[in-house]
Amino acid sequence: MDYKAIYEEWLANVKEDQKKELLSIKDNDKEIKERFTVPLAFGTAGMRGIICMGISNMNEYTVARATKGLADYIASLGEEEKKRGVAISYDTRRMSFDFALTTARVLGANGVNVYLYENVRPVPMCSYAVRHLNCIAGVMITASHNPKEYNGYKVYGEDGAQMSPEATTVVVDFIEKTPYFGLAQEEVDVKNEGDVAGLNNAKISEHITVVGKALDEDYYAEISKLSLSPKAVKEVASSIKIVYSPIHGSGCIPVTTMLTRMGIPVSVVEEQRLPDTEFSTVKVPNPEQPDALALGIKLADKLGSDIVIGTDPDCDRMGIAIRNDKNEFVLLNGNQIGAMMMDYILMRHQQEGTLPKNAAVVKTIVTTKFADRIARSYNAAVYDVLTGFKFIGEKIKEWESTGEHTFMFGYEESYGSLCGTHARDKDAVVASMIFAEMACYYTSVNVKLYDKLQELFEKFGYFIESSKSFSFPGLDGMQKMKEIMDKFKSTNLKEIGGYKTVSKMDLNVGTIEFADGSVKDAGLPKTNVIKYDLGNDEWVCIRPSGTEPKIKVYVSTCEKTQAESLKKNDIIQKAMQALM
Repeated sequence: MDYKAIYEEWLANVKEDQKKELLSIKDNDKEIKERFTVPLAFGTAGMRGIICMGISNMNEYTVARATKGLADYIASLGEEEKKRGVAISYDTRRMSFDFALTTARVLGANGVNVYLYENVRPVPMCSYAVRHLNCIAGVMITASHNPKEYNGYKVYGEDGAQMSPEATTVVVDFIEKTPYFGLAQEEVDVKNEGDVAGLNNAKISEHITVVGKALDEDYYAEISKLSLSPKAVKEVASSIKIVYSPIHGSGCIPVTTMLTRMGIPVSVVEEQRLPDTEFSTVKVPNPEQPDALALGIKLADKLGSDIVIGTDPDCDRMGIAIRNDKNEFVLLNGNQIGAMMMDYILMRHQQEGTLPKNAAVVKTIVTTKFADRIARSYNAAVYDVLTGFKFIGEKIKEWESTGEHTFMFGYEESYGSLCGTHARDKDAVVASMIFAEMACYYTSVNVKLYDKLQELFEKFGYFIESSKSFSFPGLDGMQKMKEIMDKFKSTNLKEIGGYKTVSKMDLNVGTIEFADGSVKDAGLPKTNVIKYDLGNDEWVCIRPSGTEPKIKVYVSTCEKTQAESLKKNDIIQKAMQALM
C-alpha cells in the first residue's frame, strides 16, 4: 500500500476531530508522504516522534499498535507473565497521560495486568516500580528532553532496564503484524488525569490498578540508604543554599521531598515549578542547554545560593551550575558532573572502609576517560559499554549473578547517572540528592565544589569534551546518514587535524585495528559506531543518534591546561566537520 492509500485509510478510520487535521494537509503531497511512508521506528529505546496523525508520528493509533505488539509478546511468554503485569508512568508532556491510558487499556483488553501511576512520575520511579512490583515489563511515556512537539514510548524489561535488543526484535515482529485500527481497549471510567489523581492501589477495571503514594514511600526509603555523609549534612545543611528547577517536569515532588527529608533547604524556581506542556520558559526542556538553568541562576544570585540543580521532564538527567573562583556561575557538563559524583562516592566509601575490593564503575564509550583515571586511583575497575543506559543495567545484572564486581556508579556524558541498584535507568532524583549531599560534605571540610573540580583536573589532566550533531531530516535523511557512516567505515584515518591515530574501533564488524596493522576483537556488541583512539586517553567517536535523524561527532582531549586542551579539541572537531 503506497503512502496515499495509507493516508486515505486513516481518513476513513480516525475520529472526527483528528480527521480535520488530516484534511488540512490533503493538498500537501510532501507532508502526506512524510507522515505516511515510513512507520515510526520501534527500537531498543522504544519510539519517539512528533505528536500528530500519521504512521511516522506519535498518536493514539501508533501507541495502541505498539502496545498490542507488547501485549502479544507478553502473552507469548505465558499466563503467569500476563499476571505479573506492566508498570506504566508518564511525564508532563503533551498527550502523556492520554498515551499512558491508551497503553493501559490495550494491555488490559489483552488480559495483561497493569499498574498505572496516579499522576506524573519520573523515569527512575517507573524503573523501580517494575522491579518492586515484580512486573514483566514497564512503559514510560516521555520524549525526555526533546522539544515540546515530541513524545515517546519507552519500554522496560523485567529487570527495570530498557528492553534488551533480543526482546525488542520479538516485540517488533508482533507490532509489524498489528493493524492501526480496530484494536480492543478495556473500558474504564477515566477521561483525564483528574479521574485517577490521588488514587492508591485502586482497581479501576478488571486488569488496571492505579498506584502511587505507597510505592513512592518505598522508593524514598530505598534511595535514602544511598546517603554517604549524614553527619556532614546535619552539621552544615542549614548554611547550604540550593536552587532547584524541575523545568516544568516530573521531578519537582520527588527531588524536593528527598532534599527536605535530608534537611537540606531548597528553593524552587516558581516559574518552572508546575507542569507545562509547552515548556514556555525555555527553548527546549534540556538541562544541558544554558537557557534551561537561566531562571535558576537568576534566583540563585538573588538568594546568594551557590548551587543550581535542574532536571529534565522525565527527571532522568540532571544539569548543574556552581560558582567559580570569580563567584560567577558556570555550567558543568555531563562528564564533569559524573566524574565529581563518582569521585565523591568512591572517596567516601574508602574513608568509611566500605569500598569493596571488587568495586567497579560503568560508563558509555562516548564518556570521558577522566572517569577512568579517577576510578583507578581508588583501585576500582572501569567498564565501557555501548551508548544507552540499558547496557549499564546489563552490567549490574551480570555482576549480581556472577559476583565478579560490585556496582558503585554508572554514568553517561549526556547528564544521566545511577547510584544504587534500586533502578536500572538514569535517576536524577538520586543524582540531585547525592550532589546536594556532596556540597554539604565539602562545605564541612572547607572545600568549594569548583575548587574540588580544579583539584581533580590538576591531578588527572584537563579533559575537554565536545559533541556536534549533524541533522538529516526528511525521507532521504536516513540514506544520507548511511552514506556518511559508510564513508567512515571504509576509510582508516591515519591522522585527524594533524594528530596521529593509534587505532580505529569499528563496531560494525566488532574489531579494533591498530596503526601497525594488527587487529583484535573490540569486546563489545556490534553496532553502527566508529571510534578513533588518539592516545593519552584522547579519542574521536562518530555514531548515529538512536532517537533522532542525527549523526553525532564526539571529541575528547586532555592536556595540562584548559587552554591547551580547548585548542586541541577545537582543531580536531573542525577537522571532523570537514569530513562530514
